[in-house]
Amino acid sequence: MFKLEKSFYSKTSMYSFFTILILFFLMWVSTAQFLHIDMALLGYMIGTAVFAIGLVIRMSFWIYRTATNQVTSRSIKNLLTKERMKRNVKSLTKTLIDNILLQKFIFKRGLYRGIQHIMISWGCIISFAFTFGLTFGWFRFDLVDPDTYQMVAFNIPLINMAADGWIAEIFYNMLNIGAVMVLIGVSMALYRRVRDYDVKVTQRFEFDLLPLYILLAVTVTGLVLTLSYKFLDGWMHPHISLVHQITVVIMLMYFPFGKLFHVPIRPLATAVPMSYQETLKVDTKSCKSCNQPYSNDDQIADVQAILKAQSFDLQLADGTYLSDYCPSCRRRMRALKQMNLEAPKGNPYGPVNTNNGIHISGFGKKRSEDFYGIEEDKKKDLGEEKEHEPVSR
Repeated sequence: MFKLEKSFYSKTSMYSFFTILILFFLMWVSTAQFLHIDMALLGYMIGTAVFAIGLVIRMSFWIYRTATNQVTSRSIKNLLTKERMKRNVKSLTKTLIDNILLQKFIFKRGLYRGIQHIMISWGCIISFAFTFGLTFGWFRFDLVDPDTYQMVAFNIPLINMAADGWIAEIFYNMLNIGAVMVLIGVSMALYRRVRDYDVKVTQRFEFDLLPLYILLAVTVTGLVLTLSYKFLDGWMHPHISLVHQITVVIMLMYFPFGKLFHVPIRPLATAVPMSYQETLKVDTKSCKSCNQPYSNDDQIADVQAILKAQSFDLQLADGTYLSDYCPSCRRRMRALKQMNLEAPKGNPYGPVNTNNGIHISGFGKKRSEDFYGIEEDKKKDLGEEKEHEPVSR
């Protein structure tokens, strides 16, 4: 593997190369060796390939971070542990249903925001799935006879459907369904960002508003394209198609480096409860002070490893770490430290040595005059007084 890496500029470039290689290999398989390529989608195909490279680059940098890398390593290790198989399946299933499918975590913030988010997310998922599938030829619709279409996935015939049947109509309009869902969600999001003063104070154009405008442009141009060929006899269809293609490519270029990046990494959130869920008498961490279980063994071990890798391990004088104590005990320790009421080593009346090198006396304790050299100053002053004292006659 190391020799292979030396053939590339970096690991990221190697991952990008193999990602593109896999994409076009799947395209070669699904299109019968590039026989069934739709050249009208060539622009989308090139844009998607660049999008894939950008996504790999961003994912690589994201996963190289100390915290993300530690959590990912822990999740893979736990996922491959046979003793945790039942627990893993239960946790992954529950998280996929609650957080990905139903998105309950958003509905906890309000019904309006829940509907807005689920419309945008599922509209984007539907649109992406069909766009990528058609662009790379992973599935297509072949005309068997004038009244019948056949759905083919990876060059394998699946089902036949009547050309004017309800199943065919659903497939024909799947991108329109996704576009309408996104349009509803984006409109709700823009309305909230215009009317909610609390949101207006914290929002940024390039991070919060720009992705909404890009999604709105893609959605509107796509729906106008449908309107053109269904109700306007193809009026300005080539021009609208080009504008729509440009908006899609802009969105694909922006996607890996903006707010929309959370869409592909959101499913990775299923690893958190799988690795760190707290189950009674299973992987629980007890506080070093009060012995009360307060967290998960793996989570505390990862926190300590992450902080240590960043030279910020917060190790205490007795060899334990701050993360070995529960939140209540940490607050108690912090208060005692601030009041200098902890049990010091050596001289119990010694002053506190602060981070900036300034020494202050203990709070509520005897002042350590020896440390500040007060006795020596007194002796020196007394000596000077004796030197200048007049001689009595």
